[in-house]
Amino acid sequence: MDTIIKLFSRFKDDFAHSKKGHERSQWFIYAIVSIIIPFTTAKSSSLLRCLHFIFGFTYITSRRFYTFMASTKIPWDKLWRSLIRVIPNPDTDARLIVALDDCINPKVGKKIFACYKFFDHAAKDNQSKYPWAQNIVAAGLLKKIKGRWACMPLFFKFYQPKKAFEVKEILMGRKKLEFKNKLNQAVDMLEQIYQEFNQSILVVADSWFGNNGMWKPARNKLGEKIHILSRLRCNINLFDLPEPQSKSQRGRPRKYGGFIGKVADRALEFKSYAQSYKVDLYGKKRTVMAFEKTVMLKTIKHKVRVVWVYNRTRYVALFTTDLTLSVQEIIEYYGARWKIESGFKELKQEIGSSQTQCRDAQAVTNHLNFCMMATSIIWIYAMELGKCPKRRHAVKGRNHFAFSDVRRDLTKAIMNENFEGVCSEMPKPPRKDIITTMLRMAA
Repeated sequence: MDTIIKLFSRFKDDFAHSKKGHERSQWFIYAIVSIIIPFTTAKSSSLLRCLHFIFGFTYITSRRFYTFMASTKIPWDKLWRSLIRVIPNPDTDARLIVALDDCINPKVGKKIFACYKFFDHAAKDNQSKYPWAQNIVAAGLLKKIKGRWACMPLFFKFYQPKKAFEVKEILMGRKKLEFKNKLNQAVDMLEQIYQEFNQSILVVADSWFGNNGMWKPARNKLGEKIHILSRLRCNINLFDLPEPQSKSQRGRPRKYGGFIGKVADRALEFKSYAQSYKVDLYGKKRTVMAFEKTVMLKTIKHKVRVVWVYNRTRYVALFTTDLTLSVQEIIEYYGARWKIESGFKELKQEIGSSQTQCRDAQAVTNHLNFCMMATSIIWIYAMELGKCPKRRHAVKGRNHFAFSDVRRDLTKAIMNENFEGVCSEMPKPPRKDIITTMLRMAA
């Protein structure tokens, strides 16, 4: 809890040193705490009720609070920088493992910022293939916490189609936004992560992001400080490494060796040569069959290590530009990529960011920043715990704790007397009797 108290104290210093800035810092901290408390959703109206009935901010009117939630005076760059600085040991084997993906957030209502008809490849038969939704491109830090992988949200961008910019200007307050595709948005976030952490980055992404559209601009900006781990499509051509050029040979050196074949064709050939590896995958120690080979890819114009992972009837082909990774690390890190999908569920359903009714551009952006920061604070608290949180709801085959378990423990710790010293002007002590009763009711 000492790290969280230290973080909240830093948050206070990030705001302007004025009467209004002091007031905003108080409201900001208690808004974050209201999101963390598990029996409230992240809707602005629910947060206001929590401030009224739990923390005693009865003087805050709905108009003042909604104005604060849409304020341009919240210094998000400084706040995220303060949060990043308190993350204990963010690297894994001297590198940052960053998960990259996008998700859609369905909405109801018109004139909502960044809402358009987006294609949903995961839609069920009874759902629309083109829901009215926001498309969020997010980057999160993958870290093993108390024996399980977790994804800590760091940065995000709202993707808006190019045709929307051709129809009219899109503004964020007074600032005019320019069109950028998802790959360019991803590169901007990776550059920002490198500037904040100043460490080499291993990007773990699916095949949609794992291509030259993201790799080339990222490599041009970060050079050798960035590597990628992704999945290969079955129709990608593989080439052998070029043979060394003799001194008497004329012309420039060859970049590629002979043609090996397509990924699917070589998967059948290499299956008989696969070896068994013990890997920590999806929360369990598993034995998998895999075969690895170093080849050249013309799609990204780089030397890569390809690992074919075999099941009974299927295979998965993974590749990475970081040749120092072992086969076990390649399989485990790509398996941990799924935690960004779990992170989207935690953010949208458990935290409740999908239930917001904000429409203004600044309000929508602020609200998602609030929710992501609250999620990251919960994982930071889990990292500093001395022992694993106890799992409240036992699930067959799952021995590790859940996100909701850490959230409950952090709520109890926040309601301790130590938290009262963070904010010098606390209106009245928290209603611990109400909180205890609601924690029993909350899932």
